[in-house]
Amino acid sequence: MKKHLMGVIAMAMAIALMIVSCAGTTQTERRTKEGVLVGAGLGAILGQAIGGDTEGTLIGAGIGAAIGGIAGSQVGAYMDRQEQALRSAVAASDAASIQRSQNVLTATFKSNTFFDYDSATLKPGAYGELERVARVLRDFPQTRIRVEGHTDTTGSAQYNMNLSERRARTVGNALIQRGVDPLRMETMGFGESQPVSSSDAANRRVNIVIIPIQS
Repeated sequence: MKKHLMGVIAMAMAIALMIVSCAGTTQTERRTKEGVLVGAGLGAILGQAIGGDTEGTLIGAGIGAAIGGIAGSQVGAYMDRQEQALRSAVAASDAASIQRSQNVLTATFKSNTFFDYDSATLKPGAYGELERVARVLRDFPQTRIRVEGHTDTTGSAQYNMNLSERRARTVGNALIQRGVDPLRMETMGFGESQPVSSSDAANRRVNIVIIPIQS
């Protein structure tokens, strides 16, 4: 049993090494890697203790890697680099705007970039935008991601809530299909409840909110 546990923990650590393999080699990034690996190891042990099987161990490792996080003093620099990468990723079009509030990044996409009116099916042109965003999210794994759907006030409030939820799930699934870890992500629909403008077009939007994980 002990040999089995060590084997699955070794597998979990290998996954953690894959998570950090794309990071750079600055002092900040080296410390982040160390946090990921320590978190993965502890998470693997906890997952085995709770689940008693390989699946539980690997799930624990994934959560532990995320909990490894970024040291508080390094969060700003980490998010600086991510903000720069994200702005570069969306600079080729005017489909998105990037805002930052302290260390939380929000990429706001015009709804018509992703969806036809009253639809939750991605338009062909959406896939390139999502691939560029997904690449940044993969390169900066020490963040949580919240995908938010928003609508205008056309139609009933309940219909708009359902539409916004479906759109958020569609975008979230597309990011997962492009290699973003689902354990990092949640999707939420807000319907018409959070307007940002008197313009219906501006209120129809999808936000990808990126929140640092601090150790």
